[in-house]
Amino acid sequence: MHRLILAAAVGLLVLAASGPAVALGGEAADLQGARLNALAGGPLSERDKELLERYGCESGTRIAFCQRLAHPQRYYRSRRRIYPH
Repeated sequence: MHRLILAAAVGLLVLAASGPAVALGGEAADLQGARLNALAGGPLSERDKELLERYGCESGTRIAFCQRLAHPQRYYRSRRRIYPH
């Protein structure tokens, strides 16, 4: 009898804990998939691009998309010097 009650309690705890764990793991799993897609050749979807822009690529990923994220181009406007006559 005690084993049955203990098994039911453990089962309810596992069932209650599985919902939030799956909810938290959803975006982490998507991010890992996006990083693996980037390693394989590039982001496949807009969601992959969004996740990589937000959290970054794996170090050593050598595709143009991740290189642009790591080293963004900065354009500075040069100042014109005005010399007095």
